[in-house]
Amino acid sequence: MKEGPDIARIGTLIGDPARANMLTALMGGQALTATELAQAAGVTLQTASSHLSKLEDGSLVSQRKQGRHRYFALADAATGSLLEAIMGFAASRGHLRHRPGPRDPALRKARICYDHLAGDYGVRMLDSLMQRGTIVSEGDDLTLTEKGRLDLREIGIDLEPLSSSRRPICKSCLDWSERRSHLAGTLGKALLSRFLDEGWARRSDDSRAIRFTKAGESQFLALFPLE
Repeated sequence: MKEGPDIARIGTLIGDPARANMLTALMGGQALTATELAQAAGVTLQTASSHLSKLEDGSLVSQRKQGRHRYFALADAATGSLLEAIMGFAASRGHLRHRPGPRDPALRKARICYDHLAGDYGVRMLDSLMQRGTIVSEGDDLTLTEKGRLDLREIGIDLEPLSSSRRPICKSCLDWSERRSHLAGTLGKALLSRFLDEGWARRSDDSRAIRFTKAGESQFLALFPLE
């Protein structure tokens, strides 16, 4: 195709195994150094720097300097959504890179997807919000209802800063493990932040898994029931 978006360039950038591993590592939402990303990709620091330069030129990652270190992160939430969608597509076609390991159940149950909750609990949360009428859907488009605004205020979610962002409040994100949608957008981010701030859950040190405490899990299931 001679005109229109250059999907071939994006595909080439993501398609390299080392770069794919780096991008997956950044799906945790944290900024990582080139050394950390080299370890995630299994390449030398020099090779990692070359890959990161290409990803930055392609607007898939951004960097910031702090002292003598440079930290890299995904460029924005749209990049995270794109990567999660590609993961879901690959999984649905049976393109898996390894046999299930001990960390997989935790990742499938609850994990961070850039800045919001994914996995079984992420899908459950969206399903529950839709069942109670907090959110309505038209295809892939999600809308927060007036009833939903009242519901969220009651559980301590401040909607004013969410509405002032250029990002949508509610956004559907295809979940790679559940093959269904979970909640992204500023509301998805705010809810995950609430769970972490309240001590209901914590981030794993060695993966994207989100681990709920026993009490936090009870709170979560009570807050997001399913019929």
